[in-house]
Amino acid sequence: MTVFFIGAGPGAPDLITVRGLERLRTAPVVLYAGSLVPVELVAAARPDARVIDTAPLHLDQIIEEIVAADHAGLDVARVHSGDPSLYGAIGEQIRRLAALGIAYEIIPGVPAFAAAAAALGQEFTLPAVAQTIILTRTATRASEMPPGEDLATLGASGATLAIHLSINNLAHVVRTLTPLYGGDCPVVIAYRVSWPDQQILRGTLATIRDAVKQSGITRTALILVGRVLGDPDFKDSALYDAAHSHVLRPAS
Repeated sequence: MTVFFIGAGPGAPDLITVRGLERLRTAPVVLYAGSLVPVELVAAARPDARVIDTAPLHLDQIIEEIVAADHAGLDVARVHSGDPSLYGAIGEQIRRLAALGIAYEIIPGVPAFAAAAAALGQEFTLPAVAQTIILTRTATRASEMPPGEDLATLGASGATLAIHLSINNLAHVVRTLTPLYGGDCPVVIAYRVSWPDQQILRGTLATIRDAVKQSGITRTALILVGRVLGDPDFKDSALYDAAHSHVLRPAS
């Protein structure tokens, strides 16, 4: 018996990996985060599967379902949104499984920041503009941020920030980052990216709060901050430069 932690991707049912979909289709037990995983995706489960929405369950109840499946010798597809390694709360589940001697495997998924880049139709790492992306969040009702991972410290780098789970903390984000990035720094709010009701809001640190208020967005949104989100004048990458040689394209 194995528990498969499956990254379902950002929302569109066809953005799950082939491996993840195969495990979902064959697992006799499916536990999924119903608030973030589309029902269209869960519908791919086999007809006789035990399918459980874990949104109303706490950790002990989830582990009870897994233990019951283990006693019955049944594989479990544990379906999370995006990539389960990012804010998926799989760490505490894995710790419980390890203590119980239950095998598990992690199947990665498409993260929200990658889906947002696709929706924007751009690259996030442009030469001499941005070569670093920081994935982070702010402290709200969830656990505190570790020392040194506060937004002011991370923002001092000037890197592109992908700020998760923080749309209700947007005022703090704007206040903290404006002195570091400037009020004219581009900001994108990616709401339910790849879902049918996806919204992309563009603005700057000076204007984005008003745009979000008008939109009514209060959850399930990724905040992106950085100069790469504007219309930068960047040079071509050396990768395909005719004057740039490497082991697969030796100098002539």
